[in-house]
Amino acid sequence: MGKVTKSIPHLSKEEIQERIKSTVGFWRVQKWLVIWNALVDPRPAREIALHTGLAEQSVHNLISKYNRVGPEAVEGPGKGGRRRSYLSWDEEASFLESFRQATLTGQIATAAEIKGALERRLGHKVHKTMVYKLLKRHGWRKLVPRPFHVDADKQEQ
Repeated sequence: MGKVTKSIPHLSKEEIQERIKSTVGFWRVQKWLVIWNALVDPRPAREIALHTGLAEQSVHNLISKYNRVGPEAVEGPGKGGRRRSYLSWDEEASFLESFRQATLTGQIATAAEIKGALERRLGHKVHKTMVYKLLKRHGWRKLVPRPFHVDADKQEQ
């Protein structure tokens, strides 16, 4: 039998049960269940992993982090997010604001213009798809007039 995995009681059993009930998101609930198992019924990490559906190493990592920093180990920022971006969301919005003001006066903002301005602001070249992704993130879309009216009649014209 392996080494018994225990968690330090940073929180009481009732507080952990409350966190399990109130936590949103499968992965965070699963982490609280690992801590609950290590607190209530300490046993080898292999058994806790089998019981909770995680890898043994994940149980080791989680319990180790929980024992060091406490509940913040589970309630951290989580997965996802924009970690590699040239500009923050607010900087992108302020950058596009000048183009939006120009479009309100009847001017047309093209992706090539925006790309050039963005490259000048960043100081290096960017791919054109980055501009299209930026525009999509901020709710911009391509508006083009129809080539002909839907009710147009060639004979009548």
